[in-house]
Amino acid sequence: MSRWAGTGQGALAPGPVPSAVKAALGDDRLARAAWSRLAEPGDTAATRLVAEVGAPLALEAVVTGRGPERWRTRLADLDPASDVAAVRAAGGRVLVPGDDEWPTGLGDLDVDAGGDGPLGAPFCLWVRGPVHVADVCARSAALVGSRAATGYGRHVAAELAAGVADRGFAVVSGGAFGIDAAAHRAALAVEGVSVAVLACGVDRSYPAGNAALLAELARTGALVSEVPPGTTPTRWRFLERNRLIAALTRGTVVVEAAWRSGALSTADRAERLLRPVGAVPGPVTSAASAGCHRLLRERGAVCVTSAEEVVELVGELDGRALPVPVVQTRPFDGLDRDELRVAECLPRRGACGLDRLARDAGLAAGTVQAVLGRLELSGHAVRHDGGWRRGTVA
Repeated sequence: MSRWAGTGQGALAPGPVPSAVKAALGDDRLARAAWSRLAEPGDTAATRLVAEVGAPLALEAVVTGRGPERWRTRLADLDPASDVAAVRAAGGRVLVPGDDEWPTGLGDLDVDAGGDGPLGAPFCLWVRGPVHVADVCARSAALVGSRAATGYGRHVAAELAAGVADRGFAVVSGGAFGIDAAAHRAALAVEGVSVAVLACGVDRSYPAGNAALLAELARTGALVSEVPPGTTPTRWRFLERNRLIAALTRGTVVVEAAWRSGALSTADRAERLLRPVGAVPGPVTSAASAGCHRLLRERGAVCVTSAEEVVELVGELDGRALPVPVVQTRPFDGLDRDELRVAECLPRRGACGLDRLARDAGLAAGTVQAVLGRLELSGHAVRHDGGWRRGTVA
């Protein structure tokens, strides 16, 4: 912890330890709850300190003045026990690393991915909802996209989410308007599991227009956040929230996103975490799908058009092959070049002799005779009145 000694930079002088903080100095869960309020999401300096010395000792370092001022400014209002009580009063709980319910995928956030530095795992998770978070996240897909979604985007999001949930996968998204809400609602409609990862406290309904949806997710699935109860959403917290969506799931699909959509940051984080990324193509004239097309063209995202392809992307098909699309057959499908030339010359009514067929097809009479034998076997030609005409399959 000596690295924090004498930081200067206007650090606040250490004062009396607030009584609400004392209990956290000897309790890992309370200390992590305290850190979730002290440091902003994605503060990698804080996550490194906690990883090195543990949450209680790291908190003690801040209390005694050996940390950056940005952490100490929130000490006076710190009361982790009250935060824990508040989430429990709302029917929730606090998860910390080591808990059976802690999602293992979050560990990847502390890995230096591609030399870009770690993204920073959360200190704890605040959760409302009956599902076992680790279990559902181990079999999940993130469906994300623009808040300003088009009818096309909402329709596709609903189709994908319903199909994914119907196959036993949890649908994870951000609880926002547009694509997020469409995905959550569709998963609930087929009685599937859906999880919303929030940029605010799990006791808040944001956006207010999705209050009923968020309440239903809390009743049947889960609301998850790394910030404590009462926390308001900010643009920064939304962006950092996206790294959790990417880390919690087995893959991310961007359903509809404009050129600079915030949903693309979830794809960026998933890519850094070596999670598969998919994108749904849209109309080439639609600016609302420009971000998806950018992912497909420049970033190597997988083209996704169905729930089966989402399941394939996240790595499990339950032993079932992807269904083969039904393609309408045509009468002359499967014929070789000579067979096609002769078959097209056969009349639908009446009959045609060998010489006429040879002339019309531009082939030698011997070749036509051999071809007619094959066409008769396949049902494309039949004998009629001493000549030939088209068969029933043609």
